[in-house]
Amino acid sequence: MKKPVLVVMAAGMGSRYGGLKQIDPVDEYGHIIMDFSIYDAIRAGFERVIFIIKRENEESFRAAIGNRIEKQIETSYVFQDLHDIPDGFEVPEGRVKPWGTGHAVMSCIGVVDGPFVVINADDYYGSNAFRMAYRFLTENEDDRQYHYMMVGYRLENTLTENGHVARGICVTDEEGYLIKINERTHIEKRGNETMYTEDEGQTWTVIPAGSTVSMNMWGFTNSILKELKQRFCRFLADNLEKNPQKCEYFLPFVVDELLQERRAAVQVLRSEDKWFGVTYKEDKPQVVAAIRERKAQGLYPEKLWE
Repeated sequence: MKKPVLVVMAAGMGSRYGGLKQIDPVDEYGHIIMDFSIYDAIRAGFERVIFIIKRENEESFRAAIGNRIEKQIETSYVFQDLHDIPDGFEVPEGRVKPWGTGHAVMSCIGVVDGPFVVINADDYYGSNAFRMAYRFLTENEDDRQYHYMMVGYRLENTLTENGHVARGICVTDEEGYLIKINERTHIEKRGNETMYTEDEGQTWTVIPAGSTVSMNMWGFTNSILKELKQRFCRFLADNLEKNPQKCEYFLPFVVDELLQERRAAVQVLRSEDKWFGVTYKEDKPQVVAAIRERKAQGLYPEKLWE
């Protein structure tokens, strides 16, 4: 079995944050959130990382993290390109938004040839998540079904005080296998409860406390790459005309299709760690404070790479 690799999705535009949030330092030493994820991944056993970035950001990305990470772990880059779509389709005039997480992971075709974990660049997952993911991928292989995993988090541990968030609410069976994900694009704290709306705030629905949510930390065999490629044409055919500027090919949607077809089994590995990230500029002070606290607890050295 090939060793798992780490894939980091860093091609997002950071529209709500107002900049290239993936390379914004979160301590006085210039570390960014990705530094801590990669540090945790290396400790868990990962020996290779692949960054998915936009070609036009390559120079700034290498300067911010790539050049120093290359000294710690084997490093590769792939580019998510808006124009990388199948023959017979055209990018709608005026569109600048990337095609989404499913399309991003497709960028790894030809580069990834074994199991891999995929994460967001701007999310902090905690060291336990990487240990669980690495162990799963070294102990499980595809047979009559694809065997995938997802690290799930307690909803309350993934919210921001500064606005709404999008989360996938997970439904699992008694053995902890994923049944489906209900994508909620507008979740926020309202009083003592967490709620979502689907009609721009006209009505609100309570999400039960303790619900498990996806933070886009998935573990796959490379079978997912074939599935993503095969299903992308149908996605474009179904969605380009309806929503040419903003439709996105989300990774969880493809996983959900495979679940409903009974072609995949996804084990949900629940983490009790607290997520944090920079969804909004106002989140940054909380992230800086959280990193400082974890260093004080001895979870990380002051300077990660020395």
